[in-house]
Amino acid sequence: MSGAIDAVLLIAFGGPEKPEDIRPFLAAVTRGRPIPAARLEEVARHYEAIGGRSPLNELTFRQADGLRARLRAAGLGLPVYVGMRNWTPSLPEALAAMAGGGARRALGIILSVLQTEASWERYQQDVSAARAALGPAAPEVRYAPPWSERAGFLDAMADRVRAALAALPAAERAATPLLFTAHSIPVGMAAASPYVSQFTAAAGAVAARLGHARWSLAYQSRSGRPEDAWLEPDVGDALPRLAAGGARRVVVAPLGFVADHVEVLYDLDIEARRIAERAGLGFHRAATVGAHPAFLAMLAALVGEALAAP
Repeated sequence: MSGAIDAVLLIAFGGPEKPEDIRPFLAAVTRGRPIPAARLEEVARHYEAIGGRSPLNELTFRQADGLRARLRAAGLGLPVYVGMRNWTPSLPEALAAMAGGGARRALGIILSVLQTEASWERYQQDVSAARAALGPAAPEVRYAPPWSERAGFLDAMADRVRAALAALPAAERAATPLLFTAHSIPVGMAAASPYVSQFTAAAGAVAARLGHARWSLAYQSRSGRPEDAWLEPDVGDALPRLAAGGARRVVVAPLGFVADHVEVLYDLDIEARRIAERAGLGFHRAATVGAHPAFLAMLAALVGEALAAP
């Protein structure tokens, strides 16, 4: 890509916005994959349990609004678009809107914290397919570099964990373990990516910012075949182990997610909480970074760096 960028595209997973969206959304997510109907119905019930919708789209637009305001305050009037991989506005719709607005060279920011084939490469492939379908009018897309170890993201996550710790009795905070979570992925996929190393480094950096010595990692929301090897330990196994080791409370920090959605609101807030309570463990969940000012500042810095690049 040559020339300065003239637009920003935030790229996210997408989610259903009302109950009647749930099954069409799940069909879009699983298209081409042999997922049993019973499994899809199970996930649909998870969405129903959190109110029949995901807040992910709304929260992504809030992030876009915050980024747009920061760019405007810095004298950078770049338009900020949102494209969802699995829902509306879809990536083809976003690219068409960008082309209609005159954009020719965009910075794509993938809102997935950790890099792997499923979380970054497929997004880029879908953008390429959407550009090809749009034809010559499609804007070029340059991608922001990985940002899981950038100060703005880490500061925002540390602030969310600090707030969760502050809700605990003061005498128990130092001894309460932090359990950082990210989506589990197949072991083979993880081996071919920096996913685990990025997760480990980011969690360690957040704990260091807090001066908190007791922390560990767990994976959540596994969705593959039981016979396949996926990253472990699962959060459902890690919580009872912490209780068995003498912990009275735990702060679960969903570091691998930048906004609330079903993996946070159901898999953690309902399912993991139930497991913790059965083990006699007080469950406290840190918020996702969302539209935290430090995170928005980091997004704006990515745009500034792209504008300064040759």
